[in-house]
Amino acid sequence: MNPAGRIRWLRTGVPLLLSALLSLSCGTGGTDFAGGGTGGTGISTGSVSGFGSVVVNDVHFHTDNEVAPGFLTKKISNGADNSRRMDRDVFAVGMIVAVRHGTGDNNARVIEYRDNLRGPIAVLASGGDNIVEILGQTVVVGDAAIYASLKRDDIVEVSGFVDNAGRIRATYIYPVPPPLPPHAQEFEVKGFVSGSTLSGFRLGPLPDGSGTTVMVSYPPGGPANGTYVQIVTTDRAPVGGIIAAARIESLAARTEFPDGASVDLAGLVTTPWTGSGNDLSFEVEGKRVVWEEAGTVFVGGTRNDARQSNRKVQVQGLENGGILSAARIVFR
Repeated sequence: MNPAGRIRWLRTGVPLLLSALLSLSCGTGGTDFAGGGTGGTGISTGSVSGFGSVVVNDVHFHTDNEVAPGFLTKKISNGADNSRRMDRDVFAVGMIVAVRHGTGDNNARVIEYRDNLRGPIAVLASGGDNIVEILGQTVVVGDAAIYASLKRDDIVEVSGFVDNAGRIRATYIYPVPPPLPPHAQEFEVKGFVSGSTLSGFRLGPLPDGSGTTVMVSYPPGGPANGTYVQIVTTDRAPVGGIIAAARIESLAARTEFPDGASVDLAGLVTTPWTGSGNDLSFEVEGKRVVWEEAGTVFVGGTRNDARQSNRKVQVQGLENGGILSAARIVFR
């Protein structure tokens, strides 16, 4: 069934990508961007903004027969292989996805979607930011109409960008309709491990353990600090501030890339540039981004705009030892 046709969803617009990443190749469309790393793969991660192919960061990525007769793009949704289904039946506008494409082209080899969490709404709190709490995580719902449609105990799937307070700013919310099949009565939340002890650890959306976190109980020998994991639980909300994990699965975070890969990363500034010394860097969802005085191009702003927490940015560059070396930084 088409997810875009049976849900209420949130969408954040993705403005026009103004230019290709310096020496990397352009696609066939006038503003399309694509590139390849040393391994022959480029990675673009951001929200889906349209179809007719799959559009991410305003790039039209070709799928299936658009690439070549008989070609099949691998389409993964929350770990399930849906490669033989139509794009619109697997993905929906607002979902944060990662697209792996070929060197110098917009041919999607793999498109992968993983939600941030799925579970019952425990708290709704309106105010300057309309928020809901799910499995100990805070979700900001920017669309007032969508927020008004939500109720306590609704089970929802959420995808979005992480802000500097460790909150998820939702770009997509999918209310799971009842009745729930047995497998859907298990809930899940993803995040980084911090504060590991013999009895458990804390889990949150930022790799340094700051912002909104929740305690997870698990037998000794669990994941190490800094690991990105998915927690599966039958708890509908934290009990005494703790979630009991039924299963834990290690995953790659969406800000984790192979060394040397060409990257197009959209997200929010979570640690701003301080403007001090020679440290020309800031962080996007905890991912360190560095630039060069002379070599990096800034679009839609100047480097001083990197001083603003939660500023939407798009960073195009090369992965280098866990750091994203930016050739171009676009401010939104």
